[in-house]
Amino acid sequence: MTKVDAVKQEVIRNALIAGAEEMNVSIWRTARSTVVRETLDYSTALFDGAGRAVAQSTRIPIHLNSMSVCLEDIIAGPIPIDQWNDGDVILTNDPYSGGQHLPDFVAFKPIFSDGRRIAISAAIVHHVDVGGGAPGSYYAKATEVYQEGLRIPPLKLVDGGRTNDAVIAMIRRNSREPDKIGGDVHAQLACLDVGAAAIGRISTRYGNDVLETAMAAILDQSEAMMRVTLSALPDGTYNFRDFVDDDGQEAVDLQVVASVKIAGDTCVVDLSESADQAPGPVNCTLNMSKSAVYCALLSLADGTVMANSGAYRPIDVICRSGSIANCQSPAPVANRMATGHRIVTTVLGALAPAAPDRVPAAYYGVSYVLALQAPDPLVEGEARVYFEVEVGGWGGHPEQDGADGFSCGFHNLANSPLEMCEVLFPITFTEYGLIAGSGGDGEHRGGLGLAREWRLNADWGTVSGSFERFRHGPYGLAGGEDGRPGRFVHVSESGTTELPSKISGVRLASGDRIRLETSGGGGWGDPGNRPADARRQDEDAGYTT
Repeated sequence: MTKVDAVKQEVIRNALIAGAEEMNVSIWRTARSTVVRETLDYSTALFDGAGRAVAQSTRIPIHLNSMSVCLEDIIAGPIPIDQWNDGDVILTNDPYSGGQHLPDFVAFKPIFSDGRRIAISAAIVHHVDVGGGAPGSYYAKATEVYQEGLRIPPLKLVDGGRTNDAVIAMIRRNSREPDKIGGDVHAQLACLDVGAAAIGRISTRYGNDVLETAMAAILDQSEAMMRVTLSALPDGTYNFRDFVDDDGQEAVDLQVVASVKIAGDTCVVDLSESADQAPGPVNCTLNMSKSAVYCALLSLADGTVMANSGAYRPIDVICRSGSIANCQSPAPVANRMATGHRIVTTVLGALAPAAPDRVPAAYYGVSYVLALQAPDPLVEGEARVYFEVEVGGWGGHPEQDGADGFSCGFHNLANSPLEMCEVLFPITFTEYGLIAGSGGDGEHRGGLGLAREWRLNADWGTVSGSFERFRHGPYGLAGGEDGRPGRFVHVSESGTTELPSKISGVRLASGDRIRLETSGGGGWGDPGNRPADARRQDEDAGYTT
């Protein structure tokens, strides 16, 4: 059996991470849509030849934690691993075949050396529009997945090096942004080749046997460190619940319940008492829920655990079929992040008594997804989709205040620059800044939410919103207060209208304004224990009113 010393293993580990980051940069430099190029809604990773995630880029936890489960589903069913050949690329976006929701395309490329499969490169990209009932493919009125856009079962987009152009043509034809989605698909495919080249360099230098042995050892190392993290928590069963506001249709106050059992160096998270799957698109598949649980537990590890398939081995996630955390086809799932974020905050809330010095109050806990369709200001007769994702305040921590208006937790997205948006889309921003007093009070206050407001300059437009935390603000801990909930407002000639958190097809006229206010984070600790000088600093800086 091949042996690899510790130094060589560490060199290979970092080379694999660097390869995943090269893939990351490749997509960033070549993508066409702003949701990929600016918001950075994509992720890249490298797997071993058996399909176990080994290294990933610093991108989106929801993507990265779920890719390995998606691959397991594909090779266990539609396309067994022994049918993956040199030059193939397997693609899917089907939530019920290991995917998450229809805008997220997952692609895998097997990498061969000397006739044997030694690794797999992988990428998830959120595409700006895949059809369905609303621009951006977040259709709040959907009652089944068929209404949410184009659904692609696991298939070989590239077969032995030959791209199936008919599939790409079909993808383009079903999108409101055919050029952008076509360009982003090719950027996604190109990054897989970048990953294959990185694996090739490592294999050439060290040999296939050494590479495979090192990857197995890296997975074992991550497992061991996760077990250390779990062992540091007191044995016991910890329970907590949080709420999804609504599904945008008829379901309200959908509870997410986590029962977290710590036994030595293992953890079982049971989500079975969560609400039944909803009529509207806030449901999560079990794959999605597992990703959220992994995210919560990895955050407790303080960066000591490398996120890969090895880290997930000591963790078991169970949930009854037909619940909001384990929905069954054909339930709609476009806004699955509403529940996914809530699973993260619920698992962390459950573990707060076990790790009181490490668990913060709840962060904003929602991907504030807004999509506008309006005439293209640069091309007459064309309409474009403007897609953005906003963030809010972090929860107060046992050691410090929460961060203000900062991407966090489950999605780790970037800001879309106002100047660029105004050039590409017919809008003018009238406000973008922190909301004073929106963080929950406490010994350590919650971070502030954001206000982002723009005016439509085109003759017409339609806007959709997929939000959350309008009814239930992010919870405080240890006596801290909840963060302030968010708001969504339409200002027109006829007046100001408060819009619900989940809505599609709101008609806009020229001069109308849309205002989104995101939630602040929960506070940590008794507000009476906050030092007087900290309160004065808050007032002087405009954090409170």
